[in-house]
Amino acid sequence: MKSNPRSGRPAFTLIELMAVITIIVILAALVIGSLGFVQDKQARSKAKVQIELLSKGLEDYKLDNGTYPPTANSTDGKGYSDDLFTALFFDSDKDGTGPPSDTDQKIYIADLDPTAGKQGWTVAPASATSTILDPWGLEYRYRTAVNASGTANSSTQNPDFDLWSVGKDGSSTTTLTDRVNRDDIRNF
Repeated sequence: MKSNPRSGRPAFTLIELMAVITIIVILAALVIGSLGFVQDKQARSKAKVQIELLSKGLEDYKLDNGTYPPTANSTDGKGYSDDLFTALFFDSDKDGTGPPSDTDQKIYIADLDPTAGKQGWTVAPASATSTILDPWGLEYRYRTAVNASGTANSSTQNPDFDLWSVGKDGSSTTTLTDRVNRDDIRNF
């Protein structure tokens, strides 16, 4: 048998190159598609941990003060994380001044400090109106069972307080079974 040697230099055929490029494109699409899922799962896990830390800070606050930090009566499904920030970091002794000038107050969650905290929960400079942000950059929601005037808050699900993140979509309603609440992360 005689074999025909190729003339010219050895090389890949066009079909072989197209097959390799197709495989690379498919693999890249799978990796890029799964990155969004992984990032969302990581953000959800971070929000759960943050809610647990905030809940612990609220329990410590109640041990020292006898009640949870009050909020206004929230019937619109929104809570007030600025009340939470003020109570747990900025002005826990309720004298109207916050750090660094107020040195006699207790700071319940040091990571809420916008200048030194590594969580990125708040935006500097700290003030009584600063809010606590979830991993998506949206405000955490907080409401107590008893509002600032001492009356029962009809919107509260828990007997003590509700604390939640509205999730990636940024919306939440008072009806828990509503479709927009599926991505919410809550303590209730």
